Amino acid sequence: MAREKKIAAFTPYYTEEQADQVRAAFVEAGKPAEGDASLSDFIVRATMREVKRLQRKHNNGKPWPPVKAGGLRRGQRTRDELQHRDEGK
Repeated sequence: MAREKKIAAFTPYYTEEQADQVRAAFVEAGKPAEGDASLSDFIVRATMREVKRLQRKHNNGKPWPPVKAGGLRRGQRTRDELQHRDEGK
């Protein structure tokens, strides 16, 4: 029997408008059209698609060495980071 993968949890922070659109995309397209069982499945699938794109662009398509829990700064973005962040607009 295959061993289940351990689930690592962390929380991204969205603006209200971003969260509204994530939920809307899941309801309108992700769940019925793409087969996502939950909003978490939808977010994981979208995130991993972006990870794969970045691996192809910046790491010859190979996975990077893992960064373990606690290896990143925690919390929401600072005001300065929010002002200088391109959200794909």
